[in-house]
Amino acid sequence: MDLDLRKLRYFVAVAEHRHFGRAAERLYIAQPVLSRQIRAFEQELACTLLVRTTRSVELTAAGKQLYEEAQGILAAVSAAVRRVHDAEHSVQRLVVAFSAGLHVSDAIRAFTVRHPHVETDVVPARWWEPDAPLRDGRARVGYLRMPFDDSGLHTIPVGLEPKVACMPAAHSLACRDELTVADLADERMLDTSRRRASSLEEKFELVAAGRGTALVPLSVARSYSRPDLVHIPVTDAPSVRTCLAVALADRHERLVRDFLEIATATLRHT
Repeated sequence: MDLDLRKLRYFVAVAEHRHFGRAAERLYIAQPVLSRQIRAFEQELACTLLVRTTRSVELTAAGKQLYEEAQGILAAVSAAVRRVHDAEHSVQRLVVAFSAGLHVSDAIRAFTVRHPHVETDVVPARWWEPDAPLRDGRARVGYLRMPFDDSGLHTIPVGLEPKVACMPAAHSLACRDELTVADLADERMLDTSRRRASSLEEKFELVAAGRGTALVPLSVARSYSRPDLVHIPVTDAPSVRTCLAVALADRHERLVRDFLEIATATLRHT
């Protein structure tokens, strides 16, 4: 079956607002129209996506999966439309994906000095699927943390980053200057295998609420600093490798090759 992108966007609006009325306002359509479109979408997919009550709207398991898939689908469509417009107007553009906490701006500035005619954009990479923007066409190059599925990708090592334990400021271990993995043995850890948050903001909100401790790269903890959380070095936790990544098919393209050369030197120095 063909996926109706208009209905998919309608579904995403409802999933984000968890309310038909507010979603309809955002979409500038009448609520009854939105309800009919969502019901038709469920029938087309032969799946129940939403559980409706008089007070709220909740996602089913199928709805949660579709909402997650929709982020990449809609972003990829938007990127494809942008590339078509760029081709129409002879615009050269390089889009760089980056993992949270990693700063690629120095490399972009250095690249722009050499290629002032090239438009550069950035797109955030989700922490549990950092390679997705390279695979769905949203980005040509990624400044990412490993590990991830690097099949079909060329990676260039950039550096190593220590991990820290992020926990509430009132935690019994929060006064320590450093920790070991053994110190965290009895802690409930929030990670991808046990409790995957939809965003880093959500993860740190769960940590602040006392739902667990997160072991994260230092730059992530610094980027999401807040007074009710502390981050403490974990001395024997394995460091995180950072790298530049590009599709094998693109690695020899001139602009990509130049960016990789500049970014490798710039980011390793940083």
